[in-house]
Amino acid sequence: MTTPLNPQAGNSESPGSPESPRTTADPRTLSTERKLTLQRRIRIIVAATITYNVAEALIAIIAGRSAGSAALFGFGLDSTVEVLSAAAVAWQFAGPDPERREKPALRLISFAFFALAAWVGFEALSALVTGEQAQHSPVGIGLAIASVIIMPALSWFERRTGLELGSASAVADSKQTLVCSYLSAALLVGLVLNAAFGWSWADPIAALIIAGFAIREGLEAWGGETCVQPVSTLIDNSSEAPNCSCH
Repeated sequence: MTTPLNPQAGNSESPGSPESPRTTADPRTLSTERKLTLQRRIRIIVAATITYNVAEALIAIIAGRSAGSAALFGFGLDSTVEVLSAAAVAWQFAGPDPERREKPALRLISFAFFALAAWVGFEALSALVTGEQAQHSPVGIGLAIASVIIMPALSWFERRTGLELGSASAVADSKQTLVCSYLSAALLVGLVLNAAFGWSWADPIAALIIAGFAIREGLEAWGGETCVQPVSTLIDNSSEAPNCSCH
């Protein structure tokens, strides 16, 4: 899921990589002011993610109903799963002691991954079995393009901040956001192929691949508190950094 957050591990990375020493320094060495800044930044990122996904869900559900597109309608419901994941991190960092809420936040994010996989898998199999033909949806294509651009940017920014802060839940939530961007790309390909060539099977096949990836990420998020330093190390400067790795 991520590499260990310790200086020795970071030295093997190139300066431009996301896991370089610049972004994965030992969180215990951060000043109190820097920690508070990073926590505020995560709250802003999460708020932006929630706001966008609420709008995305409403547009996708309405457009999906109008076009009779199970994929587009399911994409809208998937956005509500993304809101749940972002809300879990917002809840964690809204309190005075975020470290106490780290594990419950990770559990909520894991459940969000599993719910995403279950729903997308069900919709994909249903579309393949029934052979349902959806109408063309220019609104859906435009929404998918916007999501392909916006969601990876939000994911990268939250992951970078979470790695520096040492927050497993923030990193896990950034992966949830990235999975949703993959789903946006799959939706875009499916809608475009259906509109251009009438290939109604393209979207459900891509969606099944995304569902499998989401299951894997859910399992990793479930154990994510052992892959990066928990937030509790941020306030306990005397504790030893955890010796852990993640695959």
